[in-house]
Amino acid sequence: MRSATSWWIIALVIFLLDLYVFQALKTVSQQGSDRGRQAIYISYWVVSFFTIATMLSFPYLQFLQTSKIFRNYVFAILIGLFLAKFIGSLFFVADDIRRGALLLMNKIFPLSGAQYMGPEGQGIPRSTFLSWLGLGLGGTLFGTLLFGFGNKYNYQVKKIKLSFKNLPAAFKGMRMVHISDIHSGSFQDIRAVNKGIDLILKQQPDLIVFTGDLVNDRATEMEPYQNSFGRLTAPLGVFSTLGNHDYGDYVQWPTAQAKVDNLEALKKVHANMGWRLLMNEHVVLEKKGEKIALLGIENWGAKARFPKYGKMDLAHPGTENIPFKILLSHDPSHWDAQILPEYPGIDLMLSGHTHGMQFGLENPYFKWSPVQWMYKQWAGLYEQGAQKLYVNRGYGFIGYPGRVGILPEITVIELV
Repeated sequence: MRSATSWWIIALVIFLLDLYVFQALKTVSQQGSDRGRQAIYISYWVVSFFTIATMLSFPYLQFLQTSKIFRNYVFAILIGLFLAKFIGSLFFVADDIRRGALLLMNKIFPLSGAQYMGPEGQGIPRSTFLSWLGLGLGGTLFGTLLFGFGNKYNYQVKKIKLSFKNLPAAFKGMRMVHISDIHSGSFQDIRAVNKGIDLILKQQPDLIVFTGDLVNDRATEMEPYQNSFGRLTAPLGVFSTLGNHDYGDYVQWPTAQAKVDNLEALKKVHANMGWRLLMNEHVVLEKKGEKIALLGIENWGAKARFPKYGKMDLAHPGTENIPFKILLSHDPSHWDAQILPEYPGIDLMLSGHTHGMQFGLENPYFKWSPVQWMYKQWAGLYEQGAQKLYVNRGYGFIGYPGRVGILPEITVIELV
């Protein structure tokens, strides 16, 4: 009952927002023909009615809650419509503030008030410019979100060379592929996923590492894709760790044991694919008599809502005398919170988690995403003294079934 009430409140908010945006729509269409305006108004309210009806149907129609098509597309469209109208409303509010100021001036200086009035003293008109600007930006945002649906499998190979003074000579030139955040529960196109895997294999890496979030919630999400990702092999091995979604913390399990069993099943998935899952432990990689350490910990997030399953005090001991160390840790907030102040011997940390919010702007000289307001390190390379952190933008997607500006990433790291 409480859930249904919440949806009614959300629907009411959307309806009020629709009414407000409609006023701007009437302003920009006032010069059009009667038939043209009527078509615009009817189309607007049909879409608005569909949005509200879908929202109100959500608590009652089970297929709307369980259907992947609804979760991945319809809900994204509804959110996109809301954001577009909300962005537009910011300009309409600015216009109303302007109109309110002019009305106040009209009251204070009545002799000159006529200059602020509309035709035949009908009041202060809305700004056509601000109305167009708000509708244009809102529409552009919605359009880019629709366009982004086509980018979710548009894998980008990013190649980077990292130099370390203490890297053993035998490992100079080692090529490592880093992927993260597969989120197999969101996939719908196995052929597209396999193209990405082919792209990874084409890089001929010496080592492949994965930094968590293999699934959205359940181990069974990997069933259609286990053979595909099992194709990943490398001379030095494939190593993995867990992300916050892998623990099943975001679903209601029938029993506590069911949640435990899910995690155990997911561990078996890693093993069945030939991936060495590192659970608060390390392995030593040896080449020509020289060694480097690869550490992997469970999820450790500095943000309050993310658990701290990771235990560096278990993974790190035994690596003190190994000259070069790579850490796999899903959440990049771990770097500032614990690695930099407590573990100066970690040379390179690899993370994912943020996805770059799957939305932003990026070019060789500039990158921006709303996620940077939550995460200081959110995509690409970061350095502090001799230590380095690389944050992968994610192989998959969750929530919004697309990507705008921040594309899915396969990282090729060459150690030099």
